[in-house]
Amino acid sequence: MIRATSITRDHEAPADTVTLTHGDRHRRRMAMTGDKGLEFLLDLRQAAQLRDGDDLVLEDGRTVRVKAAAEDLIEAACADTRHLLRMAWHVGNRHAPCEIHEDRLLLRWDPVIADMLEKLGCDVTRVKAPFNPEGGAYGADHGGRAHD
Repeated sequence: MIRATSITRDHEAPADTVTLTHGDRHRRRMAMTGDKGLEFLLDLRQAAQLRDGDDLVLEDGRTVRVKAAAEDLIEAACADTRHLLRMAWHVGNRHAPCEIHEDRLLLRWDPVIADMLEKLGCDVTRVKAPFNPEGGAYGADHGGRAHD
């Protein structure tokens, strides 16, 4: 089976795509099948958080583009920047992965967290969307990625 041994963002036309949830995008080694049927072995030196748009480089030079799957999420719209900061603090205090935008937060669907955010003044909506939360301060998203 052909191996993918590194990650790039060169954005050449990919041979295939692989659509994964956020939870399935933290990998080191795993057999995968692309959306068009290309079978390959992800075989990185160390575990990496694959991001939407990353290209997995196959041994023969072709690439497979990573796509973030739509997931069941909370969209918490905030009134202003101060409100957004307060809500991000509350979410972080609960160690919940969170994608931060200028006026809203996106989190995995959790009815308890949704209720908390609503009680704290957010306009809460359940949405289906790709999920790309912030990486941790010591995580692979801050310089430790398995890119060659």
